[in-house]
Amino acid sequence: MNIRDYLHEQQKLVDAALGRWVPPASTPPENIHSAMRYSLFAGGKRIRPVLFMEAARTIRGEIAGIEDAACSLELIHTYSLIHDDLPALDNDDLRRGRPTCHKQYGEAMAILAGDALLTLAFQVLAQLPDVDALRKARLVEELAVASGTVGGMIGGQVNDLEGEGREPTPVLLESIHRAKTGALLRASLRMGAIYAQADRDQLAALTCFGEHIGLAFQIVDDLLDVEESSATLGKTAGKDAQQHKVTFPAVYGVARSHEMAEEQRRRALETLERFGSSGGRLRELADLIVHRRA
Repeated sequence: MNIRDYLHEQQKLVDAALGRWVPPASTPPENIHSAMRYSLFAGGKRIRPVLFMEAARTIRGEIAGIEDAACSLELIHTYSLIHDDLPALDNDDLRRGRPTCHKQYGEAMAILAGDALLTLAFQVLAQLPDVDALRKARLVEELAVASGTVGGMIGGQVNDLEGEGREPTPVLLESIHRAKTGALLRASLRMGAIYAQADRDQLAALTCFGEHIGLAFQIVDDLLDVEESSATLGKTAGKDAQQHKVTFPAVYGVARSHEMAEEQRRRALETLERFGSSGGRLRELADLIVHRRA
């Protein structure tokens, strides 16, 4: 099965798990559950939970029920998108090809929907069946740190917000993107390894892979904002330049940014050599992340 078909199959597993954990829209209070599902099932690629699952499979092969733990990453990611689109932050009207959550449900309900998805992510990890208490605690810690203020997603979002209009420098760029996007992608690999009870060397190798592929993902994301249309992206193209954000093209230019994405891809693949054929799907995902057009 080629990687795109395989990814589609994995997305269906993740979506089924999300459907089990998120209350139906008919559950009172109906509006909040409708808003949560509106953003969650808007067609995301599920890259983070898939990376979690493939990291675990690289260590232990197939593991029944792994999609439950993996979907915690998608809950965090979607909450961050809902809040990022709010007028107080990026003030965007389009996400995944449809009106953003606050445009559809109002700002108050969008804020609460994001809060609810964030909270649910940790409930999912706490209630995982057949996972010992120590691993649950490690998974919760990993997700919380990656989502937080010191080197985590929120810290990166703060640096991104405060960096608007400032001179785009390599130091500022790294402080934003290693945290804003990279931390959660890195955590996806680490959490998958922890779930599969990886040893120290295996965890270190997958952590390194996550760091390189996380940086590559953000470089490509910045390039797509410059090179693709809103229709292709499913969100407003050219927004980074309009808001004077610190991006890889702004600091290094488009051509050098493409070279940097390829460099990160190659370095990511080097970290997988120790796993042999068991790391095959992660290699394919690295290629897909760097060569994607949306």
